[in-house]
Amino acid sequence: MSNQAFMRGFPPPHAQRVDLNTWDLGPANRWSFRNVRSVLPTRAVAAGTALPFSRAEQRLEELALPLKDQREPTLGPLLAGADADAFLVLHRGRIVFERYYNGMRAHELHLSQSVAKSFVGTLVGLFASRGQLDLERPVAHYVPELIGCGYKDATLAQVLDMRSGVKFGEDYTDPECEIGQLDRAAGWKPARDDGGPESVYDLILTLTQERPHGGTFLYRSIETDVLGWVLERVSGLGLAELLSRELWQPMGCEAEACFTVDPAGTCLADGGLNATLRDYARLGLLYCNEGAIAGRQVLSPEWVAACRTGEVEAFQAAPNPAMVDLPNACYSRQWWVLDSQAGIHAALGIFGQMIYVDPLRECVVTLLSSWPDAMDAGRRRAMFRACETVAAALSER
Repeated sequence: MSNQAFMRGFPPPHAQRVDLNTWDLGPANRWSFRNVRSVLPTRAVAAGTALPFSRAEQRLEELALPLKDQREPTLGPLLAGADADAFLVLHRGRIVFERYYNGMRAHELHLSQSVAKSFVGTLVGLFASRGQLDLERPVAHYVPELIGCGYKDATLAQVLDMRSGVKFGEDYTDPECEIGQLDRAAGWKPARDDGGPESVYDLILTLTQERPHGGTFLYRSIETDVLGWVLERVSGLGLAELLSRELWQPMGCEAEACFTVDPAGTCLADGGLNATLRDYARLGLLYCNEGAIAGRQVLSPEWVAACRTGEVEAFQAAPNPAMVDLPNACYSRQWWVLDSQAGIHAALGIFGQMIYVDPLRECVVTLLSSWPDAMDAGRRRAMFRACETVAAALSER
């Protein structure tokens, strides 16, 4: 069934309807990732005065891409055949390439999945730079309820880098593991009558510790929800309001965004952010510009530098399958570091979401997609190579 067949008509035929059981799976996600407000309850992230981008259009569709084990395709066909919904390239702060697919338009919001984590990590960086958060303090210092669960002694730094010792399985195909419980607690999947956690924070309080804190990296989405809880307690604001005040408006975002919320009204910090393509790109530009936007220092350069490097050895114990051929990769402060020597880092989300930042080449690439599969390491590696090729070509022009 094509994207255009979903949710058409008044009412749509039953066979074409999208519900909580199907919305985040292919092929229904071709419609739902651009229509999350029609599926789930959300809370708005208000925009302020927009800072428009300048443009310097470049013809990149015919740029040859060196992909392994196949002929070298060009960028245009790669995007058209990769279930992309939108693709934007910034070079030296200007839009040089912007395209939309699958019927998406510039003003539409799109679900970011775990790209949201890098926004939440950035908020932690803002508060840490002001002295309102101490990365070496236990998260339970800020949220005392955490003393009763596996996060009791985990520090903020360990949670930021996903190196706590808390047990949390992240198998997207297993509805019984912890990520499946999170989907139900967040309202992303139908609730069960089994007495399970009824909200994201309720779920956090059930988690146990399985290894010492501070060990090797292990990807667990729930870590970002712990960060969201800390931020809300310290600021006295909900995450949507906090993001609006501290980032969305200072970055000059042009459109209202939104977070999905659970039955308790809690924003899903780990993956519930919806925004326009250009507004996602603004986070990449903030990091590419050493934390400054339009001459104003929004984020400290020290925080930005820390997000570009990390402990490679700790990461290699459980690397992302898309990064097996990246020897300098690591994870730092809610960012995937693709090359800790060159400082190339990325915000990544399942089903093909990405903000790619190459600070040396002054290039930001933003991709929004609705891949049929949550994890597609081959597609991800192809997009990494495409971004690297685009950045290299622009640096020579």
